[in-house]
Amino acid sequence: MPTQTPLKILLVDDEPPARERLRTLLGDIAGQCPVEVAGEAANGVQALEFLQQAAVDVVLSDIRMPGMDGIELASHLGRLDRPPAVIFTTAYDNYAVQAFDLNAVDYLMKPVRAQRLLAALQKVAGQRPDSALFAGIGQVVRGGGRTHLSCHERGRLLLVPVAEVLYFKADLKYVTARTVEREYLLDESLTHLEEEFPERFLRLHRAVLVARPALAGFEKAAGDDAEAYGWALLRGVSEKLPVSRRQWATARAELTA
Repeated sequence: MPTQTPLKILLVDDEPPARERLRTLLGDIAGQCPVEVAGEAANGVQALEFLQQAAVDVVLSDIRMPGMDGIELASHLGRLDRPPAVIFTTAYDNYAVQAFDLNAVDYLMKPVRAQRLLAALQKVAGQRPDSALFAGIGQVVRGGGRTHLSCHERGRLLLVPVAEVLYFKADLKYVTARTVEREYLLDESLTHLEEEFPERFLRLHRAVLVARPALAGFEKAAGDDAEAYGWALLRGVSEKLPVSRRQWATARAELTA
């Protein structure tokens, strides 16, 4: 392999011995593929926090991790200005490897072997992944909703815990996510969010989804109120959300179920 700038690598695994083994393997193959371990993280949230401060070329990530797993991490990496290539490392073979065939992404079974790791790194050297591709990996492989949503704000990638969202409200091409503390502007589809989190969020209106635990009550709208048939009252904030005539009975039934 010709002389080249070392690949900057972030190691992501909740088990320190696993990260140490990868460091050792990377040292073993450094003569064939120059690398530099830029940092380590124990889960996806820590990895994204690190990547706010430093760019890397490759993320070597475990899949099963607490807080945020590797599949969800990959979906958020696609939103970075310079998304790194991702190589998954896992002890499990039940993540439907055949479900994605990516030139810039590989899937290594633990215990990872030096030659297999070398082949994966040589595959991604000098390449850039397709950010749109990463956005789709999560739903295909992990089969469930994300734990966090992400958005850009003032040049930074912010994570929004889904469990803290009180409601989503659509406005033109964007969706606002509201927590007790503040609002976040997401580049998401309300329909997609409804499909991804059907157990947590309830449709109130064509432009509004509410978190079921956030519902505190309902009140009928005034007869001349053209915006809504009724209003949903929320826990933690004073705002009211519009409820359409079509959704009124279903929404009210949530509090009596």
